[in-house]
Amino acid sequence: MSSADLFSGVVPFVTAAEARSFRVAARKLGLTASAVSKAITRLEARLGLRLMNRTSRSVSLTEEGEAFLRSCQEAMLSLRSAEERVQQAQRAPRGRLAVSLPLLLGKLVVLPALKRFCEQYPALSLHVSLTDRVLNLADENVDAVVRVGALADSQLTARKLRDVRWVTVAAPAYLAQRGTPRTPHELAQHNCLKFVLPSGTVQEWLFATPRAGLAAMANHGSLFCDHGEGLIEAACAGLGVFQAHDYAVKRPIADGRLVEVLAGFRAPGPPVSLLVAPGKRVAPKVRAFIEFMVGTLGEPLSPG
Repeated sequence: MSSADLFSGVVPFVTAAEARSFRVAARKLGLTASAVSKAITRLEARLGLRLMNRTSRSVSLTEEGEAFLRSCQEAMLSLRSAEERVQQAQRAPRGRLAVSLPLLLGKLVVLPALKRFCEQYPALSLHVSLTDRVLNLADENVDAVVRVGALADSQLTARKLRDVRWVTVAAPAYLAQRGTPRTPHELAQHNCLKFVLPSGTVQEWLFATPRAGLAAMANHGSLFCDHGEGLIEAACAGLGVFQAHDYAVKRPIADGRLVEVLAGFRAPGPPVSLLVAPGKRVAPKVRAFIEFMVGTLGEPLSPG
């Protein structure tokens, strides 16, 4: 069998199978319905099995046809990706690049670093969304999304950028008045500022302890808020103790507005990942953004 024979009838079959119609497939391919039907019949004869059930009004796939369709779709996707890679190999990143970033990580870490990215690729038009909402890349026409936390199973291509750590902080004035907690259990004597997740649940505080390992601590406070940056400002104002991702409090610690407490009990935090829709990873503009994010988050984010 020649290489050409391997593909004979495949495109008419896939087109008709996806449309569940010979007429629709014929219109898409610029053929007659009879030509599409004959091509699929020859394909079935070559394979020695029936791929489709045909009636005067409808077309349905046999069990073997369903399996063959999935294999053909995967092969055609690979071919399209290969063609796109060849076509785009010589192209510089340009056009519209839409990315979604977590609110705090985007505002505090990524956006301040974008100047060099935009200067390096002046032909790019960058569209950034800052949100903690989980987006559907295809539905919302987003090229790449950065997420903090465990990833659900999906068909997206994921690249882990780094892990963050939980850092517990308070303002110097608060500690001068209330004292510095030496162990996580002493937080029971302090006002703990609590972050409310989009789900409505309160974020647990995590600590790494010598005996129990990673432990969640129940503590109480007078302020519950769904805005992380607002809670950081409340902590800077001396309202209480707060636990946040390391990148979120790096600057106020460096400025002296916050002090880390319980550093010996720091717990590992969630991963930061970059997700790209299948097939878009090869686009020069997306590759450039991936390289930028790897470089931006490649250095330790923790304050110490």
